[in-house]
Amino acid sequence: MKGVCPNCEKISELEHIITTEELNVRGELIEVKVEYYKCTECGEEFEDPSSNDDPLDSAYKEYRHKHGMIQPEEIREMRRLYGLTQKELSKLIGWGGATLSRYENGALQDDAHDRVLQLIKNPENVHRLIVRDGSFLPEKKRNRLLNELSAAVEEICSFPNIFTERFGKYEPSIESGYKKLDLNKLFQMIKFLAKGGVLKSKLCKLIFYADFKSFKDYAVSISGSKYAHAHHGPVPDNYEHYFATLIHDERAIRVEEIDDGEYLGEKYYSEIEPDLTAFSDSELEVLLNVKKFFQDYNATQIREFSHRERGYNETKVGDIISYDYANDLQI
Repeated sequence: MKGVCPNCEKISELEHIITTEELNVRGELIEVKVEYYKCTECGEEFEDPSSNDDPLDSAYKEYRHKHGMIQPEEIREMRRLYGLTQKELSKLIGWGGATLSRYENGALQDDAHDRVLQLIKNPENVHRLIVRDGSFLPEKKRNRLLNELSAAVEEICSFPNIFTERFGKYEPSIESGYKKLDLNKLFQMIKFLAKGGVLKSKLCKLIFYADFKSFKDYAVSISGSKYAHAHHGPVPDNYEHYFATLIHDERAIRVEEIDDGEYLGEKYYSEIEPDLTAFSDSELEVLLNVKKFFQDYNATQIREFSHRERGYNETKVGDIISYDYANDLQI
């Protein structure tokens, strides 16, 4: 591209260079991407004056990520959700007025201040601070905040959140189809696949095929569930807990005992319509196609079909089946 070189002040051809540099952040070398231009006339290198990218900001961001620290945008969003000004939140946590502003604008917080920020991510801790030290807030605002925070605390302590905390506290990875566990989607999947009645053992495999087919086609699972190698085929990890919740707590699934001489087990029926708005168009298409593909398979046939999957054959009982195997899926 052509442009004016700030060194020789000539209109010349400018070479756009993208490379990496190591910046020292608190004794650690952090590699960041840097961009600059080089004048082919005089050889001078200079930064793009129109760019707002700062390599130091990128290094701080990577340092925070590496050490599990809160990012500036998270602080701003947290304060917005609480409905507090910088001045109000600063006073509540005992900081000077400029400190919070610096951190929201990209300054790197120290470890002690980061611990405080981590604590106030929890609405329960903010509720306690307002009860104890929030008398400076206007009464109407204080009461509103206390009510909203109480509701948020109740939501955090609700069964689905506790359930997700217990079984879904893992970062997105190839084992979860690059998605965090989405309990609502998983429950809606189960209700959808159990419409009209489905044998429990077949249901486990339908869920498996839906998530793995989604990953095969779109590089991400639907529910974020992990899947384990069981004797009778692949199953959602912790599936007994999921089913028990839908049967006993949600009252969304009805169980019918089956003993027809050939099969002894349980058949699940959806008692509540699934919320299909939980799914994207592509996710819903995957669910429909999987259900249609296996509609005439009985429990034995789908078990034998699943046993031919490479992901099943190359793992042993109890192993998590990686979504890497989705590319070899038979459907």
